[in-house]
Amino acid sequence: MSVRAALLVLGVLALQIAFITSYVGAFHDPTPHRIPLAVTSVSPQAVDQSLYRLNRLPGEPLDPRAAADEATARRQIMNREVDGALVIDPRAGADRLLVAGGSGSSLAQALTAVVTEAEAAEGRRVRVVDVVPEAPGDARGLSSFYLVVGWCVGGYLCAAILAISAGARPANGSRALIRLGVLLLYSIAAGLLGTVVAGPVLDALPGSVWALWGLGTLLVFAVGALTLALQGLAGIVGIGLAILVVVVAGNPSAGGAYPYPLLPPFWREIGPALPPGAGTWTARSIAYFRGNAAAGPMWVLAAWAVGGAAVTMALALLRGRGRSGART
Repeated sequence: MSVRAALLVLGVLALQIAFITSYVGAFHDPTPHRIPLAVTSVSPQAVDQSLYRLNRLPGEPLDPRAAADEATARRQIMNREVDGALVIDPRAGADRLLVAGGSGSSLAQALTAVVTEAEAAEGRRVRVVDVVPEAPGDARGLSSFYLVVGWCVGGYLCAAILAISAGARPANGSRALIRLGVLLLYSIAAGLLGTVVAGPVLDALPGSVWALWGLGTLLVFAVGALTLALQGLAGIVGIGLAILVVVVAGNPSAGGAYPYPLLPPFWREIGPALPPGAGTWTARSIAYFRGNAAAGPMWVLAAWAVGGAAVTMALALLRGRGRSGART
């Protein structure tokens, strides 16, 4: 075995251990942390008392804030400003907890458990109302996450195939442009087919077909452009680096199986900045929240797409000039 082959094998081993560490680290102990919760009541005093108690729960599982009325609280849920709302009725022994299953059933269940326990300590009961329920074919609200994972896999595999078939590093700017053009065409097709399968064919995900198609196209291209850029920097090793960013770091921190308030600090912080996290948030916004709060994640994906394409082109142009200079 050559030294280069031995180093590649060791790199695969390191990638495998990183994969295990990242997934087990992210998912082994989901714990609620500062879940945004609106609190409202006809009694301002009841709201103040509830905010005081909920703010002081051990471990800070909630981030409660007052809402003017129930309509405002529901609007905040639809705008994805909060993940639920506690509607207090001081004249009765039970309050209502509004949750959004479309954000992920694990988050709704965690919020229900925390609020129910806190209310029980005060001798009150809770009636849970899902105001944004997941679609019948979207078990536990995971279809958007799996759709995004599929799109990400297609993005880096397409870029990897281009590298395997024609060399990891494009020889000049023209060849880099051709690769980016092929990747764009692939992204358009992958975005459309993924949307059609998840939506009309399997009826697993509601929402605008056009919006999901646009998301899929941008996401696939962003991941593919990132992979092309890393290949331009590191050759065939760039494929492994892309897997490290997208799969090892990106998938467990995407907020899919466990949304951000349930993840450990490291994964909770990096998730929104990586393609799987930005894609999952946007897909759920399109499917269940009328596209609200999707602008920020879409800009994140656009930055990855533009940055990856720019680095790919710049490296190819420098390589082409270097070869021209060597000939002269």
